[in-house]
Amino acid sequence: MDIKNAQLEVDNWIKAHGVRYFNELTNMAQLTEEVGEVARIIARRYGEQSEKESDKNKDLGEELADVMFVVLCLANQTGIDLQKSFDEKMIIKTKRDHTRHQNNPKLK
Repeated sequence: MDIKNAQLEVDNWIKAHGVRYFNELTNMAQLTEEVGEVARIIARRYGEQSEKESDKNKDLGEELADVMFVVLCLANQTGIDLQKSFDEKMIIKTKRDHTRHQNNPKLK
């Protein structure tokens, strides 16, 4: 699924099940909460913190999907064509970073 279709799918879901979008500020807070859940899993599963028993069954993919859902909501409600923005960003990053990372001795 491309990003444009994902945005449409989220919009259709909101209209069918969500009544309306939360306002932008509420969605920003929601995004922060979801990113925090991703950070918690990564810090405890892959970082140096010990993983609590209650966190062991948390699904990182599900939490990343929650982040993506809220990002798509924010794009929809602010009129952003995220597919276009993403494609443009990839062009910028490719031009800017074409050899940057390959020439970084810290990554060798």
